[in-house]
Amino acid sequence: MLIGMICSLGAAVCFGTASVLQAVATRAVEPGSGSGVDAALFLRAARQWRYVLGLVLDAAGFVLQIIALRHVPIYVVGAALAASLAVTAVVASRLMAVRLSTAEWCAVGVVCAGLLMLGLSAGEEGAGTGSLALKLGLLGVAVLVLLVGAVAGGLPDGPRALVLGLGSGTGFGVVEVSVRLIDSVWDFANPALYALLLGGAAGFLLLTSALARGSVTVATAGLVLGETIGPALVGVVWLGDRTREGLTWLAVTGFAVAVAGSLVLSRFGEPKSPPGPNSGRHDRRRCRRKGISGTARTASVIVLSPW
Repeated sequence: MLIGMICSLGAAVCFGTASVLQAVATRAVEPGSGSGVDAALFLRAARQWRYVLGLVLDAAGFVLQIIALRHVPIYVVGAALAASLAVTAVVASRLMAVRLSTAEWCAVGVVCAGLLMLGLSAGEEGAGTGSLALKLGLLGVAVLVLLVGAVAGGLPDGPRALVLGLGSGTGFGVVEVSVRLIDSVWDFANPALYALLLGGAAGFLLLTSALARGSVTVATAGLVLGETIGPALVGVVWLGDRTREGLTWLAVTGFAVAVAGSLVLSRFGEPKSPPGPNSGRHDRRRCRRKGISGTARTASVIVLSPW
């Protein structure tokens, strides 16, 4: 359990830091085609050293995530990764001139409290291996994420960042569940293997496009939603993830508190790119986006309401 929690938190730090580095890099290159699945934008961004460093952190975070998923339930890993939004906000304050308010620092403390509750209440990972229908379903969801990304590219900046972030999180959620369903990477007959590869690629492409325009924190909020709720339910319902005896209430509370605390951070402030020769044009563009920021935050509440 201790190894799993440490790896989960380490993955959150890696992913949260990588998000800001990649955001800075993607905003420094020419805009993409507008599609939510833009491989050309990825290739241009990959020429930036910050983006490459972000890739290295993503790789390290993924390794830590796999280790964590082999030791603790999916809901623990998902909630820990939700803390990446807190990391994103703190790092953005350094690299993107965002000043954190008292409320944001309180939200960071709430996230930590939620993770502490989860750490105290989480049981061993479930022994379920998953049915063929579940594995095929994961592959179908990964394909759907790509389709949604292609359509979402035409949305205004605020909703675009939220939808692409949510799609990206869903893709990464597919990866979380797939890791539990794969016994060998050489089992080419296992649909979960292809779901993992397609879900990870789709999530990465969508997140790159989401960070190119709009708010980093809004995009990451969608990411948190997509990679926590669904995978946690799959782990409990289909894979047998459980809590320590008598502490289910504490696990549920900790999960809700950690995710909610992370999402609260998306309500504050619009990260700004470092000033440059075109800063005036960027300022005018941000002014045109002000009306959209409220729409994105409203959409976050609408998305949260079913849960």
